[in-house]
Amino acid sequence: MEVEVKLRLPDSASHQRLSNILSPFHIKTHLQENVFFDGINSELSSNLAVLRLRFYDLDTHCIVSLKAKPIITDGISRIEEDEEPIDAAIARACVAEPWRLSSINLSRILKRVREEFGVIENGLVCLGGFRNVRAVYDWNGLKLELDETHYEFGTSYEIECESSEPDRAKKLIEEFLKDNGIGYSYSESSKFAVFRAGKLPQ
Repeated sequence: MEVEVKLRLPDSASHQRLSNILSPFHIKTHLQENVFFDGINSELSSNLAVLRLRFYDLDTHCIVSLKAKPIITDGISRIEEDEEPIDAAIARACVAEPWRLSSINLSRILKRVREEFGVIENGLVCLGGFRNVRAVYDWNGLKLELDETHYEFGTSYEIECESSEPDRAKKLIEEFLKDNGIGYSYSESSKFAVFRAGKLPQ
């Protein structure tokens, strides 16, 4: 189970201001490309699941993940997540030809897609995806991730923090944002849900 605080920032100015304030705590920045897949008969999405390939930093590496049963309440997201590394060159070939994914026999996750969700061989389709610039900070014992997410229909800004104590983390982050005059709201849906909706949250 992945548990994260997710707070949405209103605009690029707020994102830039927060980035400047957090700069002394910066660890690294990742360029991410997220590509999603479903079964031909919507076997994953009909079970509130999604298969994702995430490419990092111009294909230096890639992670395949299976996420299921998302719940997001008051800015805290809980979702079942399973992930493992996959060769980036193979993954890139799978984006072009999704049938290749279901033929990867050594992947625990792709075995689950076949056995648990009944996706037949050659039965995956690519849904498309979006790009994300993620800056990572080590702040007050928390790993903060500041996201600038580029969809075809616009750009959104969000701060995330995975934590085993999400209520405490959320309180610290909210106080920090308020003290620095940065507006925010609770994220009400995942990036994938925004992508599928085809429009930015209001």
